[in-house]
Amino acid sequence: MNKKSKNAIWIGIVVIVVVIVGTIIGTYNNLASAENDVDADWSQVENVMQRRADLVPNLVESVKGSMQQEQEIFGNITEARKSYNDASTPEEKVAANDDLSRELSTMVNVIRESYPELGSNENVKTLMSQLEGTENRISTERRRYIQSVNTYNKLLVRFPNNMIAGLFNFERKDNFEADDDAKEVPKVDFNIDTSE
Repeated sequence: MNKKSKNAIWIGIVVIVVVIVGTIIGTYNNLASAENDVDADWSQVENVMQRRADLVPNLVESVKGSMQQEQEIFGNITEARKSYNDASTPEEKVAANDDLSRELSTMVNVIRESYPELGSNENVKTLMSQLEGTENRISTERRRYIQSVNTYNKLLVRFPNNMIAGLFNFERKDNFEADDDAKEVPKVDFNIDTSE
């Protein structure tokens, strides 16, 4: 073999190594970016859930004086809010958020049905409007999170991404799942026994 042939072989080997390393680096960067997008979208879901948890005390205080016989509702909301603030994992946050949503929904329904004069109070109306807007934001951010997780998980299963993902320990992300109770239509009972 002459010197030209040896140089051509070495150049070929270098080109192949550069292509392989470039593919690994590019795939790693795509996976890392997608994983960061999932984490950022989950943070935004937590952000809007926290906003709602922060609005709750203001709403509760605004209506508390007019709803003395509804103390159980306020206690449940306070407990649900505490559970949300104490939750540390995404699964715990989702479960606590679902509990808080149920309790707030009960309070809003009681206000609308049993206390129409309270529902017309400007402060209460403003807070309830903010709460409803926050509920919409939560729904929007959950949808974005679901899309991010879907994009990331699809990247993980594609070839050669799946090989590189295994090499660098990228793992599948769990998607948002609604609480089993959310699949059933809630029953609202306004017959509150105040004789106790």
